Amino acid sequence: MATTPTFLFHTHEFAQRAGVTVRALHHYDRLGLLKPSRYTDAGYRLYGERDFARLQQIVVLKFIGLPLKEIKRLLEQKQLDLPGMLRVQREIVVEKRRHLETVIQAIERAEEAMRRRDEPDWETLKQMIEVINMQNDMEWVKKYYTEEQLAELAQRGTPDVLERGQRDWADLLSEVEKAVANGVDPQSEKARSLAARWTTLIEAFTGGNPGIMENLTRLYADQPNWPSSFSKPYSDEVGEFLRQAAAVGKEE
Repeated sequence: MATTPTFLFHTHEFAQRAGVTVRALHHYDRLGLLKPSRYTDAGYRLYGERDFARLQQIVVLKFIGLPLKEIKRLLEQKQLDLPGMLRVQREIVVEKRRHLETVIQAIERAEEAMRRRDEPDWETLKQMIEVINMQNDMEWVKKYYTEEQLAELAQRGTPDVLERGQRDWADLLSEVEKAVANGVDPQSEKARSLAARWTTLIEAFTGGNPGIMENLTRLYADQPNWPSSFSKPYSDEVGEFLRQAAAVGKEE
């Protein structure tokens, strides 16, 4: 039998004692994240001690960077894996720090080039802008993945791996573009070899994780909502060529 809370507070009283806003409590209620213990006959919310304990959990998890949707899912579990969540969040923050360090290094190189020349080094500035844009693009793309998936990608994506991956993708796309321009048959051995390399690079990125693969597909299917600064790294002709070549490979 459920026990009645010893102390009950109206929303504004509870908000004052807990150090949050009334608006935040209403928002948590709408999300099903923090429901009041009871309601008055007039329909006003009443919060108790158990609600305060849950609110503390919400505030802590929100502080370490988890989105409210993820917090709700975690609090609905019987056992809260706080150490695991802290580990995931630490890995994500470390990845963000690494991105910032990359941008800082690009700016420092531009500054050094400026000190050595009487006029702007436009090539160095261009490279700096490219690095910053790449980091911004990476931040935007992250919304398509879960916190756990981002942590997994960050763990595998060391600077050396990222640099090699970018080089391998650039080489492959260049070869596919030449094949398309030269009218290579998508059913040819050459085309199937290119499609196999494409599959290998995708598997290297996803690590064989079906959830990451699903969200990668979702990202590319959502092109109308991409920011204007972000463009698909290959043409529709290249994509269709590889699709046909891969389909031939699956049939064999």
